[in-house]
Amino acid sequence: MENIALIDSFSEFKDNKSIDRVTLMSILEEVFRATLKRKFGSDDNFDIIINPDKGDLEIWRNRIVVADGFSEDDNEEIELAEARLIEPDFEIGEDVSEEVKLIDLGRRAILALRQNLISKIYEHDSTNIFKQFKELEGELYSAEVHHIRHNAIILLDDDGNEIVLPKSEQIRSDFFRKGDSVRGVIKTVELRGNKPAIILSRTSPLFLNKLFEQEIPEVFDGLITVEGVARIPGEKAKVAVDSYDDRIDPVGACVGVKGSRIHGIVRELGNENIDVINYTKNEQLFISRALSPAKVTSMEIEMYDEEKNGKKGRVKVLLKPEEVSKAIGRGGVNIRLASELTGYEIDVQREGLEEEDVELTEFTDEIEDWVITEFKKIGLDTARSVLETSVAELVKRTDLEEETIMDVQRVLKEEFED
Repeated sequence: MENIALIDSFSEFKDNKSIDRVTLMSILEEVFRATLKRKFGSDDNFDIIINPDKGDLEIWRNRIVVADGFSEDDNEEIELAEARLIEPDFEIGEDVSEEVKLIDLGRRAILALRQNLISKIYEHDSTNIFKQFKELEGELYSAEVHHIRHNAIILLDDDGNEIVLPKSEQIRSDFFRKGDSVRGVIKTVELRGNKPAIILSRTSPLFLNKLFEQEIPEVFDGLITVEGVARIPGEKAKVAVDSYDDRIDPVGACVGVKGSRIHGIVRELGNENIDVINYTKNEQLFISRALSPAKVTSMEIEMYDEEKNGKKGRVKVLLKPEEVSKAIGRGGVNIRLASELTGYEIDVQREGLEEEDVELTEFTDEIEDWVITEFKKIGLDTARSVLETSVAELVKRTDLEEETIMDVQRVLKEEFED
């Protein structure tokens, strides 16, 4: 195979992969030098001249002329008689440059060289893609659905890069067809072997943060800052916002007139219910706002070593009986998000707990723990609070059967028979 023919055979890879001329020349020289080193033991005395645009390739071996019978290294030295076959007036001690044709390397070496070059080009391409997307970690990104699997959706961007949206990073209500455009944040980028693995997420709190940046001009411009995000993907989220400009109402600006600004974000997230609250450095006020729509009567804060406990502290929140269920929320969602947003463990207590009332935990000998937990999820943590709620309401708000609820109320009534 002639040199030019070999270079031509590489052009398909250069065209398919966006490799600049300098990089291609560097890869070509690296591959050729590796081949020469295997063939001759060293590549130090070889000059390689490459012009990939024209398909030109020249390899020259430089050797020193020595007397006949005195050559100790045929790669770096050439005997006088052999040198004069190249040029009749060579003398001992002079340098001889001789062109090496690819055909002289042998067919097997050429095939290995070609395979090595292909591998290097793909490796270079993968490294560039990895670097490109590594810089995009945490940023919004859109791609098109290419293939749907049971545990992930494979996406392709405009450049043909493969991006994976795992099932675990999808909102429960997400439903995509082939060709659909999907938005998310680049969660992680890793090199697995020589191939970059790009993971997209739609469940990350950062996705909601970035949607605020994109959809709300004041957030994009930095006039409003997103101080915290807590979310249960596809169900409910709480976002704390602040502004250094007193003339701007951060909550009003984010929500918009009749919810006009936040509506697009809610729709993108599968109708996720988003509470936007004013951030403040006043911890008590911030916790009260985070527990919205409940109205807090009072609270006590016990500070923790955050590095050791993972939370700032524990808060005992006192509320009126009718506010407890609002603070906790259906299935404990509201209090869970408030805790995540503020960084505190929140313990809700009912105001004016009567002396004759008894905590449900006092009945663990007669009522199973998981049943008590179900009542606590909806803010009912005393015997009287369960008795004062109708069976129909309890069936609606918990996962308990009617028979189980009636048995519990019968046990609790016995406490107050007298």
